[in-house]
Amino acid sequence: MIGCVIAMDSEAEILLSGMEIENIKTAFGKTVHIGRAFGKEVLVVVCGVGKVNAAAGTCAAIAMGADVILNFGVAGGLTSSNTEVAEVYLIDRAVQYDVDCTQVNGTEIGTLDGETENFLPLFLPRKMGFARRALGTGDRFNDSPVDHDLLLRLGCDIRDMEGAAIVQTCKYAGIPCVAVKAISDVYGMGSTTEQFRHNLKLALLGLKAELGEIFASLE
Repeated sequence: MIGCVIAMDSEAEILLSGMEIENIKTAFGKTVHIGRAFGKEVLVVVCGVGKVNAAAGTCAAIAMGADVILNFGVAGGLTSSNTEVAEVYLIDRAVQYDVDCTQVNGTEIGTLDGETENFLPLFLPRKMGFARRALGTGDRFNDSPVDHDLLLRLGCDIRDMEGAAIVQTCKYAGIPCVAVKAISDVYGMGSTTEQFRHNLKLALLGLKAELGEIFASLE
């Protein structure tokens, strides 16, 4: 079963609106919609914003029988040369840029305790043809030049508030994680908050148009 872990109601609605919902349950404090979409068994968890919510939502999806996790939604681009508003990208690796054990372990920023690399890899479906990008996840949404410079130094292309936490949870559970992001705002093109509000519907329309391909690629 495909378990969709999605931060916001507006993001989830592009799938739920066309899904055959057969049951609604609760797990880990999260509502889980169970049914069928695009000819496949699917469950949807709207986890809420942030890394702890994302981890709890992923646990709920796994507890309800998901054997692959799909995280989709909007995210911010870090440069206009590498990301475009409403464009859809497949995430190939993810890092939590607000995890810093450097003084204790001497590791690169974003390296989780017990890990040797700061980026965690994602599952890349062979038939999913979107351009690939690296994701940085942190529990903040801002226009901070300090954060932006750090994300670029780490090698990130896109930022969000959930993705890498979902990847980490899937790694511990031993199941594949796929993440697909549509760009709602790009750093340096004005306030990211205003861009997000203005472009949210446009980005979600672009993502909705690709859902058939995304689900077809999850065999």
